[in-house]
Amino acid sequence: MAQIAVIVFALPAAGSACAQAIDYTVQIDAPGRLDDLLEDNLDLVRWRGNPRLDLEQLQRLVKDAPEQARTLIATEGYYSPKVSAGLDTSTTVPVARVIVDPGEPVLVGDVDLALRGFEPLAPGSKPFDPATLRNNWTLNVGERFRQADWEAAKRNLLRQVMQTRYPRAQLVETSATVDPDVRRALLRVVVDSGPEVRLGKLRIEGLKRYPERIITNLNQIKPGDEYSEAALQSFQARLQDTGYFSTVEVSADTAAVLDENIEELKEQQQGAPALRPSGPEVLPVLVRVTENKRRNASVGLGYSTNTGARAQVNYDDLNVYGLRMKSQLIAETKRQAARADFYFPTTAKGYNDSFGAGFERNDVRGEITNVATVAVRRSWGTPLLERSLTFEYLAEKQTVEGQLSRNSKSLPLTYSITKRKLDNLVLPTRGYVINAQLGGALLPVLTDERFVRAYTRFVNYRPISVDSTLILRAEAGALGSKDKEGVPSTFLFRAGGDQSVRGYGYQELGVEEGNAVVGGRYLLTGGVEYQYWFRPPWGVAVFVDAGNAADRMADLKPEFGYGIGARWRSPVGPINVDLAYGQAIKKARLHFSVGFTF
Repeated sequence: MAQIAVIVFALPAAGSACAQAIDYTVQIDAPGRLDDLLEDNLDLVRWRGNPRLDLEQLQRLVKDAPEQARTLIATEGYYSPKVSAGLDTSTTVPVARVIVDPGEPVLVGDVDLALRGFEPLAPGSKPFDPATLRNNWTLNVGERFRQADWEAAKRNLLRQVMQTRYPRAQLVETSATVDPDVRRALLRVVVDSGPEVRLGKLRIEGLKRYPERIITNLNQIKPGDEYSEAALQSFQARLQDTGYFSTVEVSADTAAVLDENIEELKEQQQGAPALRPSGPEVLPVLVRVTENKRRNASVGLGYSTNTGARAQVNYDDLNVYGLRMKSQLIAETKRQAARADFYFPTTAKGYNDSFGAGFERNDVRGEITNVATVAVRRSWGTPLLERSLTFEYLAEKQTVEGQLSRNSKSLPLTYSITKRKLDNLVLPTRGYVINAQLGGALLPVLTDERFVRAYTRFVNYRPISVDSTLILRAEAGALGSKDKEGVPSTFLFRAGGDQSVRGYGYQELGVEEGNAVVGGRYLLTGGVEYQYWFRPPWGVAVFVDAGNAADRMADLKPEFGYGIGARWRSPVGPINVDLAYGQAIKKARLHFSVGFTF
């Protein structure tokens, strides 16, 4: 078994009063990553600049450097290096040099993975598949034997076993036998599965203010299910997303089995035979929560290049007759809104039902709209596949500059689906997101003009290299109705702004009506963006956007915008600052946004 010695070097205390601190430089000549390894770990480097270091102590550091370097280099798989070190005192500032010839690396010659246990105990259990485990082993024959890779391979192997059925698995034997003469390492790992584990009934701790069904309705784990770390984490994520809890921990309750073992030991000490059923262990599912405060208020200030300065007040109450209430007041330069929604606890089938009402006023491009809404909504699914069905009543007053006001009302039903396939939901670099909506007001009930509406938006992230990403965007919409007048402007289309065609103002592209720009029946936009991360999390971007909205397909002539931008991957999502030029208006515009829509 390969063992790496740890050398501890201690400097003696300061000697005579005549000892004088010495300044020196260190030059390391080593290939590849070895240079950085020695630079970060050699005592010769770490003690540089110490005011207590004199010439005699420096010479000792130089003398010990080769042995310390050999120990460090062995962790990278080089067990027969040639290392020399010397001190040049002929210059004003002495130079300590370390020269390394690592030689040929030690390679993995054989991997012996032995499995103990893993018998299926429960009726209907499938035998464990050892081939999958061996195929996923990460340090294979012919690869350089690095200590870090060896430790990571063992951790990954154990992790794979513990994730399902066998959370008590252990590495009972590991060895790496290194032969520097033939440059081969023979690896052996023995894994003991421990008992097979099944999940049992639900136990809840910490719940005081809110009804138990908030938790039980979200539990998709049935007693007798195989232990699955992924299932426990998914349950935990669903509970965290409810907003009722500040902390949530979902785990298999190993303490329950420990209590049983103690009772069994007491029985044995009293002479009673231990009667334990044969088969897998059954662990209760333990949910520990810390509840959020029932009421919460917050205020915020902000700015958007789309809608201007913003002031916002939020008030939430987690238990209004058993429902969760969320409300907000928003005052922006171009938009003012007030809304309150009430959410039922998630049902056992995973449905999230809510109802609410709101009022919104928009003053954009010479068009002023005042919209009052009352809505009921059902949503379901996961962050990877979300679906919703919304039934609402809208009453709108529209005022176009230079024209009389128009009133309209509508009773539409809208189905929406969003599919995400991303490597990261907050900071994506690979994958896609697509949203599609289909709805309309088809019955002549509380509706001035019947219509059907379809809309879709697509974003695709494509890595070009380790440091660069290509982002493709597309957006399309269409409205079918006998007459456009009478359809609330909420269901019409406009383009332009941070999340649309950059280089143009917010909803600047649409149908000209007098001195105003209003929504059209059709929408088509697209964009291509290239991002280069020159010093992550910092990056730059170049992009081209195009699109428009119109009342006729023949009038959908694209308007182009193009520019450059700065990027920062912040913890809350990407922060984008773009300078874009609108070709049609021959003006440049600054855009600022956080995160990405969806």
